[in-house]
Amino acid sequence: MNDKLRGNWNYPAPIWFGEGRVAELPAACRELGMAKPLLITDPGLAKLPMTGNVLAINEKAGIPTGVFSEIKANPVGENVEAGVSVYKAGGHDGVIAFGGGSALDAAKAVALMVGQKRPLWDFEDIGDWYTRVDVRGMAPVVAVPTTSGTGSEVGRSSVIVDAALHKKKIIFHPKMVPGRVICDPALTVNMPPKLTGAVGMDALSHNLEAYCAVGYHPMADGIALEGIRLANRALPVAFQDGKDMTARAEMMISSTMGATAFQKGLGAMHSVGHAIGGRFDMHHGTTIATMMPYVLEFNGPAINSRMVRLCRLLDLPQSSIKGVVTWALELRELLGIPHTLKDLGVSEKDVATLAAAAVNDPTASSNPVPLDEKNTRVLIERALRGEVG
Repeated sequence: MNDKLRGNWNYPAPIWFGEGRVAELPAACRELGMAKPLLITDPGLAKLPMTGNVLAINEKAGIPTGVFSEIKANPVGENVEAGVSVYKAGGHDGVIAFGGGSALDAAKAVALMVGQKRPLWDFEDIGDWYTRVDVRGMAPVVAVPTTSGTGSEVGRSSVIVDAALHKKKIIFHPKMVPGRVICDPALTVNMPPKLTGAVGMDALSHNLEAYCAVGYHPMADGIALEGIRLANRALPVAFQDGKDMTARAEMMISSTMGATAFQKGLGAMHSVGHAIGGRFDMHHGTTIATMMPYVLEFNGPAINSRMVRLCRLLDLPQSSIKGVVTWALELRELLGIPHTLKDLGVSEKDVATLAAAAVNDPTASSNPVPLDEKNTRVLIERALRGEVG
């Protein structure tokens, strides 16, 4: 890997970036006052040698570390409750969030909840509900991503499924941003191509939707454009050659940039994606990637001038919304992403329910074209049938 792809950054959180930097985990724990942290990850990752190696790093440094891994691919409230119970029973004093978006989201939610008296859903991202949090009860977090997709390692929220309602909810507080982030692209080299493509498209979508979102935020726009440029260059390479460390590093950077930029907002890729994921327990990145070209075309009248600038940045042959839609379709095909929602198991009978949920998702309000149930049903129906271009 290029030695220049290494550094300590302090935006939007303290980030230690570079190959091999997971070895500095004990220092990150100590800086946050952790003597007995709980590492939270997913069941599959917990079984891999990579996780054992990380635990050994802490043990060797005199920092005994517990493990909690009972987390679904789309984490549910019960997973968070179980994690809180393990944290308290083990006498832990901090959380290491280790894994992909699911593990990171669950871990941040556990760290939030270990000192709260109110239920998790009281902290959903609605109005000023975040002010209900007793910040004195929040545990410190070191985040160590092992995929390059959600960017949750630098995010202020967690997406958790309310299983009773089959609905994804965003739990938010400004202080949910981890206190230290270790971004070691070497941890991503063994991701299989299919997962690399799906999570990479999620990273791309964060940057792309942030750039398109309503509102004036030139800092977010600048970060998003660079994140798109990096993903466009690195994602096909990482997909085809998972050992290419430069591509892996650039995708990890793009992922953190997307989660930083989407403080501006997201849009229908995510509002529809959250509705589908909550109802069908589908992989988030795959769902978002499937929706991408349909949402771009749907938003076309409101974002065409921005898409002209994007086409020039990416050196696409057509400087228009059509050029970006074509680019998205070609990229999806290269990565083996399903073309239609029907391919994901969605049917006509689901459309009305999904549209209603999407319109009420927190990410819907920043979509460039205002969403209502009628036009969202049309959008979902087109994605169901594969009507684009």
